[in-house]
Amino acid sequence: MAQRLDIELDLPPGATAFPVLALREGARERTGIILAAPGATVSKLASLSDAAHPAFDPDLAQESSLRAANPLATRPAERKEMLMLSGSMQPYVWTINGQTWGNHQPIAAKSGQRVELMFHNMSMMGHPMHLHGHVFQVVGIGNRRFAGAMRDTVYVPPMASVTIALDAGEAARWMLHCHHMPHLVSGMMTEFAVGA
Repeated sequence: MAQRLDIELDLPPGATAFPVLALREGARERTGIILAAPGATVSKLASLSDAAHPAFDPDLAQESSLRAANPLATRPAERKEMLMLSGSMQPYVWTINGQTWGNHQPIAAKSGQRVELMFHNMSMMGHPMHLHGHVFQVVGIGNRRFAGAMRDTVYVPPMASVTIALDAGEAARWMLHCHHMPHLVSGMMTEFAVGA
């Protein structure tokens, strides 16, 4: 949820059409768009695929293979913080660092500071973590470091960790939350508080 990529495609010349599909996790439903060159024949696609689709990237193999076209400049992080993602179904409460929104401790940074945040998911649910007002780079999965994709949302699978790096932007209180709305509403939200 909310995870996206900006992709530039060069379509080959000729009357060709290319479907770009969104697949529903664990089900057969699909939707999407068709990129078509002028004069291309566009065939109707069925709204159901042949088989149910597995969970999205549970081992982060896809995430591990992505590289940024314009990565962050290389420099050491001035601030590093681990954010523990946890929660439960009974009672239905989801937390960051053991706190729900309203009882949260903001993550503090100064404008221009290089910050690394490790999302350490200790729950059995995946969390697409989204930061407002910033673009960050995925720089680690587990203990493996690499110069990954630029994002504003990154999926953190159950019992896994993902590290991001960013340069703190404009001085303001920016929301940082799970983009699975029931998790957000039940508490999995905090602030990235950037000072001047």
